[in-house]
Amino acid sequence: MANIEDYNAKLETIKAISDEEVKQPNIPVDAALQENENLYQWCLKNAARLATAGITQEMLDDFPVRIGTCCEAESIWNKDFRSQKEAQKQWSEQSPLVYELRDRLLHTMCFAYRKDVALLKRVAAIADGNGHADMIQDLNDLSVLGKENPDPLTAVSFDLTELDTSAATSDDMATLLAEVNGDRAGQNESKVIRDKAYHYMKELADEICAAGKFLFWKNENRYKGYIIQYRKKHRKSKSVAEYNA
Repeated sequence: MANIEDYNAKLETIKAISDEEVKQPNIPVDAALQENENLYQWCLKNAARLATAGITQEMLDDFPVRIGTCCEAESIWNKDFRSQKEAQKQWSEQSPLVYELRDRLLHTMCFAYRKDVALLKRVAAIADGNGHADMIQDLNDLSVLGKENPDPLTAVSFDLTELDTSAATSDDMATLLAEVNGDRAGQNESKVIRDKAYHYMKELADEICAAGKFLFWKNENRYKGYIIQYRKKHRKSKSVAEYNA
């Protein structure tokens, strides 16, 4: 099956994996995918022997499906991650202009409402606070305040359409900031599914590796195929941890 077909076939199974079981991938996912493709091809030559250690043909048949599922989940996550990077670039370009809009509105309202203590207090309350989320809320609050009290603004030649601009900008920047922070539901979900798909693939790979190491512990030529080479290359010496990798 194609990766997308594997993914669709296994999606509900992956979603059912509890969050508590899943850990962040401990090696790059693209490296893990290639390692497991290699492992699958390697273990096919030992299918009969592996069966004596509990690795059934059904498990071997399911292994490439799990690999394909993880590959597709990784692609989906990468697409969302790139979108987040693009959002960060967009934020860097737009946010200085938006802060300038907020500051200009505050400056204008402080002058326009200078003779009304109650309105000045509302402006001061809006101005209080800092940070991106606060700035975004300020834009909406200033729009509401200005629309409720337009006459003093008109008296100082303020363009009231800027209040609409402020409200719309607040909405747009809130969405953009969520994308920057990876807070969109789709981004979070694709990351969770990618991690679960990796866990699901690794779970079976670990069983196959453990069985292969057990069976071929005195046959170096076959044993080596059941070692995760990425980890081996990134460790200076063998350890008990390698056996459980």
